[in-house]
Amino acid sequence: MKHLTIIVPDGENNLSSIVGAYKIFTRANEYWKNAGRKQLFTIQLAGISKKVDFYDGLFSVKPHTHISAIAKTNLIIIPSLNHNYQKAVKGNKALIDWIAEQYKNGAEVASICTGAFLLASSGLLDGKTCSTHFSAAENFRTMFPKVNLQTDQLITDENGIYTNGGAYSFLNLMIYLIEKYFDRQTAIFCSKVFQIEMDRNSQAAFTIFTGQKLHSDDMVKQVQTYIETNLHEKISVEHLSSKFSVGRRNFDRRFIKATGNTPLEYSQRVKIESAKKAFETSRKTVNEVMYEVGYSDVKAFREVFRKITGMSPLAYKGRYNKEAVV
Repeated sequence: MKHLTIIVPDGENNLSSIVGAYKIFTRANEYWKNAGRKQLFTIQLAGISKKVDFYDGLFSVKPHTHISAIAKTNLIIIPSLNHNYQKAVKGNKALIDWIAEQYKNGAEVASICTGAFLLASSGLLDGKTCSTHFSAAENFRTMFPKVNLQTDQLITDENGIYTNGGAYSFLNLMIYLIEKYFDRQTAIFCSKVFQIEMDRNSQAAFTIFTGQKLHSDDMVKQVQTYIETNLHEKISVEHLSSKFSVGRRNFDRRFIKATGNTPLEYSQRVKIESAKKAFETSRKTVNEVMYEVGYSDVKAFREVFRKITGMSPLAYKGRYNKEAVV
């Protein structure tokens, strides 16, 4: 029988991702047994404290065991954290070291949402692709520059390490893991029982782009402000580098280092974020919105919109603005 460890870190964490992981894997075990097969997983909640409180003591979790009592496990699930990532990492060093040791001994590891901060602190994500909640992306990139963060991806799967995007999208990761460890039929059963969409692979449509400002390059900040306040203009990178008196190659290098995006990518993200808000809140046509954010070619606008959101402008409008579609 395989062993599943659901981590209960010290500090204020996300209770739903602990409970959800426990319930879905428990139900998969039951389905497996009812089909005449042996239970696949022993499931244990483990931590470094006997009790962890949530939401100012409104709820609490008492882990089955201390991590030191688990000599070997097959799969570790790290839940979502609160938003004080540095405090969470500092307060769970023993957990982080244990996760790294278990991975070295053959365990696979899955992080949920901002649980990626704990996983990345172990060094196991260095050089690998990872996802997390889009709102934590800037902090994550600053703390872990060696990790290839891809927040558009809903799930990453690389060398026995799994990560997922934000909030309740962890349910999609659980279904993914159920299919990986049990089988497709068990995953379909769980998706129906818990009403979780199968085979979702992107969180791009949910992303709210707020601009990457956690850096100290004043020139880049000025460029960002200029892009954000001149949405209607079709701005070329050559124009920007000339306007701010920086050579093109150096301009690109500094911008990428500061924001993680090329100047063109940043401009596209800002424009598409503005377009998304217009589709959500107004009855404007695709063409009207397109012109407002500095595009004159419908095909080019649609391609960039789909690349960033994973949806066409009309599909996005239909999902988030029912009144405008009627």
